[in-house]
Amino acid sequence: MALKILKPGLSTSIQDLGRPGYFHLGIPISGAMDRFALRAANMLVGNPEDTAALEAVFMGPQIEFTEGAVVAVTGADLPMTLDGEPVAGWTSFAVKAGQTLGFGFLKAGARAYIAVSGGITTKLDLGSRSTYPIGSLGGVGGRAIAEGDLLPVGAGDLSTAGRSVAEELRRMPDTPAKLRVLPGLYWNRLTEAAGHGFFEDNWTVAAEADRMGYRFKGGRALEFVDREQPFGAGADPSNIVDGCYSYGSIQVPGGTEPIVLHRDAVSGGGYFTLGAIVSADMDLIGQLQPNTSVKFVKVDMEQALAARSDRKAMLQKIRDALR
Repeated sequence: MALKILKPGLSTSIQDLGRPGYFHLGIPISGAMDRFALRAANMLVGNPEDTAALEAVFMGPQIEFTEGAVVAVTGADLPMTLDGEPVAGWTSFAVKAGQTLGFGFLKAGARAYIAVSGGITTKLDLGSRSTYPIGSLGGVGGRAIAEGDLLPVGAGDLSTAGRSVAEELRRMPDTPAKLRVLPGLYWNRLTEAAGHGFFEDNWTVAAEADRMGYRFKGGRALEFVDREQPFGAGADPSNIVDGCYSYGSIQVPGGTEPIVLHRDAVSGGGYFTLGAIVSADMDLIGQLQPNTSVKFVKVDMEQALAARSDRKAMLQKIRDALR
């Protein structure tokens, strides 16, 4: 079976859960920006949760099916039709050979995940099909999908149509979005007032929001504790001698606009990082549109681990309900 891409959408790529294990070599994790939504979509169609699917940003593709399959779309509220007839999100549905899946205008969120029974079976690169265009890895020859592409799909379970994820388990950001932050290695570089201000201020997502990172604007500029800059750190107090960046790190170049490093971000550099978004909230960032209101919320390690446990529990509830 294959998916024939009639229209690619704005930026639609093949993504799975990524390629961990190469960050020390400068190759990012990549994979779905909203891993929760990708897992749910795969569960709905009977695939293993790490199966490759399509990640559509802001605008969906138009896809023709060459054979019958079961499909589910999760994540952003992106209305869709099958041969012109509306179909529901977060619900698996059957498609026949020759039918066409299309999408309307985005209502909420930013990224939708399109899973097909059997999964997309393009070539593996370093153990993953996730598209990382800067490194020409995964996807279709290292790129996003394009008009005319035929995406191979494996054999899947066709008996999974009609399943749905309950609304209370469809995890999406609040308004304003609340992103929990664990202060990190360089937090001591900030003055006490700047540290309080970061969490007190209201922020909005800037236009620079993509798979590498999300920039935030609107808050006060950060103030730094006076020090003599070490050799190699440069003159700006937001600079450090190069250090490693974790997934979710928050760097603040020039002390003005925080940038949260996401799935395709670099693994190190010369900007200080004030901490990191907890892993449980990184999926939420993938659903934020530019100009969305955001509050950063300070947490400790115990709270961060509890958030991770809560997210795992939600996924388990979906698994249990779909069995």
